[in-house]
Amino acid sequence: MRGIAQESGILLGSLTYRYPKKSDLLLAVMDAGVRRAVFAIEEVVEGTDDPLDRLRLALRVHLNELLAPDSAVWLLLNEWGRLPPESRAELRGVHQRYDSVWKRLVEDASDAGQLSQGLDLRLVHLFVFGAANSVAHWYQPDGGRTPDQIADAFSAFIGVGVLSDSARPASVGPMFERMGATLETTSE
Repeated sequence: MRGIAQESGILLGSLTYRYPKKSDLLLAVMDAGVRRAVFAIEEVVEGTDDPLDRLRLALRVHLNELLAPDSAVWLLLNEWGRLPPESRAELRGVHQRYDSVWKRLVEDASDAGQLSQGLDLRLVHLFVFGAANSVAHWYQPDGGRTPDQIADAFSAFIGVGVLSDSARPASVGPMFERMGATLETTSE
């Protein structure tokens, strides 16, 4: 806490008055970061009506927030488990708001007929987040791709797939059913 106060240019007493426990400060940083990400996503998706483009733009925001030097999103992903249970409960509402923004974007794409019918949209959401969040573990700023370029490539991989035209089935619905990607196959 001393180091944080010193780096921030405030008195230790002022910091500990506002945040009596380290977990209070961590919670405040995570909360502010998630709110910033939600606002940025909501702002960027207002620029287009195309649901797939909205998902791509939101993924760009997520990766830029995740990979920023002062990333509260990275902090949330990696330090969530260190918060005491009562702090996690406080942050859960903000976290659920972030999830609901993504859930809505995925549902909008599905409702617009831009996703295969019957997909388990929760798994689609988790797949996108898993892929996006993994970038934090391997990304290098001098690695040849910007966060926006990675988000766009991931959007293409997710949206179009990586199968060649000759390997891609004429209709993906039966393949999704056979491989358990639809809601109907989850009850078996």
